[in-house]
Amino acid sequence: MSRTVPLRSQLLRRSVLSVPAINVRALQKSHSLDCDAVIFDLEDSVAPENKGEARENLRGFFAGPPLAGKERIIRINSLSSEFGAADLDLVKALLPDAVLLPKVDEPRDITEISVLLADAEAPEGLRIWAMIETPRGVLNVGAIAESGSTPGSRLDCLVVGLNDLRKETGVLQQPGRSFLVPWLMQVILAVKAYGLDALDSVFNDFQDAEGFDVECGQGRAMGFAGKMLIHPAQIAAANRHFGPSADEIAEAQAIISAFADPAARGLNVINANGRMIERLHLVQAEALVHKARLISARKPA
Repeated sequence: MSRTVPLRSQLLRRSVLSVPAINVRALQKSHSLDCDAVIFDLEDSVAPENKGEARENLRGFFAGPPLAGKERIIRINSLSSEFGAADLDLVKALLPDAVLLPKVDEPRDITEISVLLADAEAPEGLRIWAMIETPRGVLNVGAIAESGSTPGSRLDCLVVGLNDLRKETGVLQQPGRSFLVPWLMQVILAVKAYGLDALDSVFNDFQDAEGFDVECGQGRAMGFAGKMLIHPAQIAAANRHFGPSADEIAEAQAIISAFADPAARGLNVINANGRMIERLHLVQAEALVHKARLISARKPA
C-alpha cells in the first residue's frame, strides 16, 4: 500500500514573491501574477515613518478580493522593535496563511510567537515562517527546526536571508556562493530532519536573468523547495527550475507503475528495467507526481 503524500508536499512554494506593503500598486498586481505565494513585507522594504501606512494598505488589501491560489504571508518587524506589536495585531486581525519572522536566532523566538498566537486563539492554519539570516540563526538552525515538532508550534518553513548574513559575516557577494554553501546546506539538513520546507534567498539583480537561472539551478540541486523573489520578472524562471521537469515526471510515473504491478506487492525493493528501486523511491515519486498535478491545475483552461 502506498503512503499518503505528506500535507506539506501539497503546497507549491516554487516562487515566493516579496511585495512591499507600502506599494499599493504592487499589492494589487499580485492578483495577476503566477507566483505560488506572496510575502507582504512590513519590514526591510518599508521605511520607519511609513510602517503605519503600510499596515493600513494591507488592511485594505485583505478587505478586498481574496488572493486566489496563492499562500499569503505577512513579514512583520521584530517583536522586540517598536513596530512588532502593531504588526502582530494586524496579523491576528487579517489571518493570513503565515506570519514571517525576521532574524530568528533561536527556538525561543518561535515559541514566543506561537504562544502569542495561541493566546489570541488564532486558527491552527495560521503558520509561522522564520527568516534565517544571522550567524546565530545558522548556528542554531537545527534547534530552530526541531522546535516545529513541539506541541503548539506552528513552524512550517525556513527562509534564508543572505543579504543580512553577508552583512554580518563579511562574506562577499560572489557567483556560485561557494563560501555560503555550507551554511545553506545546514538549513537544508535541518528542515529535512524535521519535515519543514526551506526557501532559498533572494537574487538581488532581477535584470541578470542568466545569473538568476544559475542560482535557481543550484538551489534546486541543494534541495530547496523554491526561492524568495524580489521582482515579478523572476517568477517564470523560479517556477521552471523548482518544478518537476517532463523527464522527472515520466520517471516518477514509471516507478509508480512498477510498484502497482501485483508482482511487487509486499516487496520493498524491485527490479525495474535493470534498476533496483526501493519503496522510498515510490514515496518520492508519488510526491513529485502530486506536485506536477497541482502545477497543472493552476494553468488556465
